[in-house]
Amino acid sequence: MSGLFVETLKLSHFRSHKKGRVDCDARPVAIFGPNGAGKTNILEAVSLFSPGRGLRRSSAEAMTRRPEALGWKLSGHIRSLGQLHEVEIWSEEGSARQLRQDGKAAPQTDLARITRVLWLIPAMDRLWIEGAEGRRRFLDRMALSFFPRHAEASLAYEKSMRERNRLLKDQVRDAAWYGALEAQMAESGAVIHANRLAAIAHLKASQTEAETAFPSAELTLSHADMVLPDTAGDLRAALAESRPRDIMAGRTLIGPHRADLEAVYTAKDVPARDCSTGEQKALLISLILANCRALAADFGASPILLLDEVAAHLDADRRAALYDEICALGAQAWMTGTERDLFADMGDRAQYLEVTEEAGISALTQR
Repeated sequence: MSGLFVETLKLSHFRSHKKGRVDCDARPVAIFGPNGAGKTNILEAVSLFSPGRGLRRSSAEAMTRRPEALGWKLSGHIRSLGQLHEVEIWSEEGSARQLRQDGKAAPQTDLARITRVLWLIPAMDRLWIEGAEGRRRFLDRMALSFFPRHAEASLAYEKSMRERNRLLKDQVRDAAWYGALEAQMAESGAVIHANRLAAIAHLKASQTEAETAFPSAELTLSHADMVLPDTAGDLRAALAESRPRDIMAGRTLIGPHRADLEAVYTAKDVPARDCSTGEQKALLISLILANCRALAADFGASPILLLDEVAAHLDADRRAALYDEICALGAQAWMTGTERDLFADMGDRAQYLEVTEEAGISALTQR
């Protein structure tokens, strides 16, 4: 079978799960159970089968089950474009994550060759009304889904910027100290900026071409009342020119780290930050679905979707419409909710997993 989906997931001493196994086919996975039983922990486990830090951005130590604190391990069989891959991820006593793919040690970034994973979690519901950092992270996750090397550019940029900021705070004025750092920032910063713009273009095209029950959003990228240069050479020149101002501020004031993602509810011409809670949720879902459609064309298969408490703020009609769109996309969506009835409209189009907790141990029962 072609497509992309998790076929087997095993958990050992991961978060609340002492031991668990889930066997799947390509259909969506509806996970239900009481709050605190460990449903989101399963989604987090799946999110680790992709480049990056996972949906909670947690350290390896934080994912260790307590009180044992022995370390944890995830293993999975992933069906990707007709090929079956085995992935093992583990941490020993809080040490950094290690990964083995098809029996060979590999960096986390290598997972981009076989998987794409997108997610929507309750912490993102306030995306449009909180600080720009969360919106940059949201945009960078979308950019990373299209351009797996985006993470490398981001890390290189942040490393060089930290060193430059140290010079700025120390009031260093000798240009020779800045040249190499600004060259590195300019090279990686131009890549980041180009990837972000390309990701926005992919989403715009996907929203324009598709018929969907969810509202479209017009996305723009702003940079704190300034225009960010497009080329590495121009960005390097702008960084050099900004040095006196940056020294006074003690930090770098120009660059992709100052970007903000702005969205407008297209049909109403209303900024997303001024929309109702339900409208903001619908816009987020719309963007995730647009990202999914664009990736299906780019990667060759729909990405795995992780939708935590997705029914929140959705009425019954819109919830049913979401399930229809997920099934039409052919995406394996892992969805959580407190009651099985929340997924009634899925019928046999989904597979069901009940999560319960007794005596501090989570139990997984496939229905």
